[in-house]
Amino acid sequence: MELWATRVPETGTVVTQAERAEQAGWDGIAFTDSQNLVGDPFVAVALAATATDRLRFATGVTNAHTRHPAALANVAATVQETSGGRFVLGIGRGDTALFHLGRKPMPVARFSALVTDVQTYLGKGTVDCDGHASRLQWLDRARQPKVPLDVAASGPRVIDFAARTAERVTLAVGADPDRVAWALDLARKAAADAGRGPADVSYGAYVNVGCHPDRDAARALIGGGVAAFAHFSSMPGSTGAGLAAADRTIVAEVGRRYDSNEHLSNRAGHTDALSPDFVDRFAIVGSPEECADRFRGLAALGIERFVVTGPSFGADREHARTAGRLLATELLPALREGSTS
Repeated sequence: MELWATRVPETGTVVTQAERAEQAGWDGIAFTDSQNLVGDPFVAVALAATATDRLRFATGVTNAHTRHPAALANVAATVQETSGGRFVLGIGRGDTALFHLGRKPMPVARFSALVTDVQTYLGKGTVDCDGHASRLQWLDRARQPKVPLDVAASGPRVIDFAARTAERVTLAVGADPDRVAWALDLARKAAADAGRGPADVSYGAYVNVGCHPDRDAARALIGGGVAAFAHFSSMPGSTGAGLAAADRTIVAEVGRRYDSNEHLSNRAGHTDALSPDFVDRFAIVGSPEECADRFRGLAALGIERFVVTGPSFGADREHARTAGRLLATELLPALREGSTS
């Protein structure tokens, strides 16, 4: 089971973040990418890699609109070289990064075409750019393995595309076992239809985690994050596939109310659409023992990698400190040891 932390690439803190994550036992850090809100994740990876020995890094996630596929593949391959082969390119349709440019997330067809180009560049292939043959020539001198491509996927069309194309698929469908199983079934079928075997694609999941013995406090810590990931299931073109009827109604209401200016904020008005029961199923909340059981249940379905999002912006500081301590000293060790004792 790979365990990844989600972090914001704030200037001046990325090295400390990486050092602490490595000491705490995380397998990797996924740095967020939203050019109007946070620093550059690729610079963050380059800096953090120099201060760590084994920690892996990813974008969680970038997009193929704000950077041309050639430029995106180029910077990804560059940090792969400078990190000693410890980088994964996480990519999605684009949310706040495009919102702050006055644009909506890319249509799935456009997203698929651009990500296919990125994958071709990373694999040292040639892309047809309006009749011009384009490839990253310097990759012939690269020493590290190809950058793994990791597609963040929540809807059936993106799940299908990702399983046919990428080395890694990280589901953004919440933590409800029924919906995760639905998404995994779709992905495995798509991969098999494309002639890919179990060794060709790895499956992960983004999960909101509120680790706190007081369940109300645990829910309150992560409301902003839960709303953000629910919102991903109501993006343009989404149908709420894989959701129970009641949950589809909640997700649609979150999407209707969603204010990207308050992305990941616990104080955002759109969090009011979340019911306690929905949060309990869509996220992982509760004591370390309860959280560990939820992780193990999802791993049993075939999830090999978890990208963990903890307390959202505006979380109660004391409760957030408790959650951080419990996660580091009890939950992570329990998942490593296979025991909650």
